[in-house]
Amino acid sequence: MEVATLAGGCFWCLEAVYELLRGVERVESGYIGGDVVYPTYEQVCEGMTGHAEAVRIEFDPSQITYADLLDVFFTIHDPTTLNRQGPDVGTQYRSAIFTHSGEQFEAAERALQEQAASGHWRDPIVTQVQSVSMWYVAEQYHQGYYRANPWQGYCQIVVEPKVAKARAKYFERLKR
Repeated sequence: MEVATLAGGCFWCLEAVYELLRGVERVESGYIGGDVVYPTYEQVCEGMTGHAEAVRIEFDPSQITYADLLDVFFTIHDPTTLNRQGPDVGTQYRSAIFTHSGEQFEAAERALQEQAASGHWRDPIVTQVQSVSMWYVAEQYHQGYYRANPWQGYCQIVVEPKVAKARAKYFERLKR
C-alpha cells in the first residue's frame, strides 16, 4: 500500500469520489499544513490554523497509480482558484498536493506541468506542492460523510455533481 494526501476544497467531496475507485483501500478526512496541534473542525473553518481540509488515501499501486489519483484530483476540483472551491472560501479550502516521497513530488510537478500545458484551464494553476506534514484525523462525523448524508443540502448541491462527474469519466475504474 501507498499513501497520497490531497487538498482540493471540502474534504467531503474528495472523500466521496476517491472511495469509489478500485485500488483505493481507505480514504480518511483530516487536516494538514497548519501550525495548531490537534485542530478542531471549528478552528480550521475559522481559517486561523493554517490547515487545509484534506484526504489521506491508502491505495494499491498495482491497481491505481499515483498519477491516476492526480488525474482524478484535477478532474474534480478547480486548481485555478486561490483558497476557494465553489462556495467554500478560505485557506482551509486551498488546492494542495502533500507528497510522501521524492517520486510523488516529481509526479506532482509533472502533473502540474501537464495540466498547465493542456489548455484546459483559462487561469493559472495555483495548486501547491509540499512535503507531507503532521496529519490530524478529522472528527468521526466527517468520515464517510457523503455516504451517510447523501440527501443533505450541501451534499446534493456541491458533492453529488463531483461524484457524478467522476462516475462518468472514470466508469472503468469504479469498484464493482
